[in-house]
Amino acid sequence: MSPLLELRGLGVHYRTDRGEVAAVRDVDLTLEAGQTLGLAGESGCGKSTVAMSVLRLLPKSARVEGEILLDGEDVTTMSWGRLRAVRWAQASVVFQGAMHALNPVRRVGDQIAEPIRLHGGKAKVSDLLDQVELPAAKARSYPHELSGGQKQRIMIAMALACDPRLVIADEPTTALDVIVQAQVLGVLSRLVAEQGIGLVMISHDLSVLASTCDRLAVMRHGGIVEEGPAREVIASPTHPHTRALAAAFPVVGDPAFRQVEPDEVRESSPLLRAEALSVDYRGRGGVVHAVKGVDLEIGSGEIVALVGESGSGKTTTARTLLGLRAPTSGRVLFEGEELPRSAKGLREYRRQVQLVLQDPTSALNPRHSVYESVAEGLRIHKVPGDEAALVADALAKAELRPPESFFPVLPHELSGGQRQRVVIAGALALGPRLLVADEPVASLDASVRGEILALLLGLRRELGLAALIITHDLGLAWSIADRVAVMHEGVLVEQGAVDQVLLDPRHEYTRRLLAAVPSTTP
Repeated sequence: MSPLLELRGLGVHYRTDRGEVAAVRDVDLTLEAGQTLGLAGESGCGKSTVAMSVLRLLPKSARVEGEILLDGEDVTTMSWGRLRAVRWAQASVVFQGAMHALNPVRRVGDQIAEPIRLHGGKAKVSDLLDQVELPAAKARSYPHELSGGQKQRIMIAMALACDPRLVIADEPTTALDVIVQAQVLGVLSRLVAEQGIGLVMISHDLSVLASTCDRLAVMRHGGIVEEGPAREVIASPTHPHTRALAAAFPVVGDPAFRQVEPDEVRESSPLLRAEALSVDYRGRGGVVHAVKGVDLEIGSGEIVALVGESGSGKTTTARTLLGLRAPTSGRVLFEGEELPRSAKGLREYRRQVQLVLQDPTSALNPRHSVYESVAEGLRIHKVPGDEAALVADALAKAELRPPESFFPVLPHELSGGQRQRVVIAGALALGPRLLVADEPVASLDASVRGEILALLLGLRRELGLAALIITHDLGLAWSIADRVAVMHEGVLVEQGAVDQVLLDPRHEYTRRLLAAVPSTTP
């Protein structure tokens, strides 16, 4: 019998104004039914192009070479009618970014039912929701009423709607917290085992692929540089790029991944302090207690990681510390003084405490150049001095050099890591004492994550800058934080030095978080 999926000499070239660009070069891959193949690599390596080529979902500018055999039939030579019949029914895709892939104005049940109607399927929406471990009542929800993990499961339910034999999952757990990530990976693994489907998993995170895949192929510059059984490839990589990917995600408890030098961890006076902080939301469903009696300190020059799963209250706490939301009770002190209530006082305070947003692509105006993006804060706060010199200095501190060469550049012309550096430069331009960084590396490639974390540590060493890092990534906390505070259902359940909390957790929830962290080792 022929394999479920076989790629023979696959090449993909994109036509551009500068001529053809080779995105994929001579890729050979095989996937059997009931098997999971991991496709690893960083942004731009060609892994998503390979995945989209399987169902001819590439743009018109793409030229495909080689063979793509689905159950022995070459997809590249199928008529449009045959291809339409194959999509959803024989092979389907779980697209990256469930937040944007779902129609915001349609109930999710109707979206799951759409491919069933188009292909004359018989599956029931309630049965599909049950397969992805969601209650049938969720069918009546709109996307904005669901958590990130629930939206991702809706995408998986849509992919399963017409009983395909092949499912391609493109970064299905990016930006999900570790508990939800483990749940989604568990759903995918169970579906492969129980239904015998073939699964292609695309990710830049080797620990995610190690916990899910039978085989692993590592891509770089459009080609496969290493392939084999997943555990063997990760345990004994032969290619330097595979070794670099494996080393990029910190292992909690491994001293080799601890970036903070012993002399950096020091006692410091409180810079920002929350005392008995509580925040309530009032809506149609009544009062939601988002933050409950939180006591938290950040010292001068200290890095504190606030960790917890989605909905735990981390971001609400951060917004309240920034003065973007008034607390229901309790107070926030900066250098011993309670946060001002006047607009002028809050503006001055926010020069000292700056926010670095999670998604640099959304944080930057696509029509503003790098110069305009960094200069905006200087103009709002009417900072005296030579504006161009201040912008250049901020870009240089964010390691965008030479800074003047970045002045005219637009966000879409930058890599993900460069965009994050521009966001950080915008904060640094105001000379703050504290950065509040909300998931600063969640959507970045492995190597770029390391660069941004090293940048934050460098800013602490050179400028004495303190940071509150909001994250669901315990590896990140282990890598750069001095102290960790663990949040669950609005309550700080545990806090202390990194080695104390992460190596000897006292609260059951902290132990649950640590147990859910995927690992590249068995």
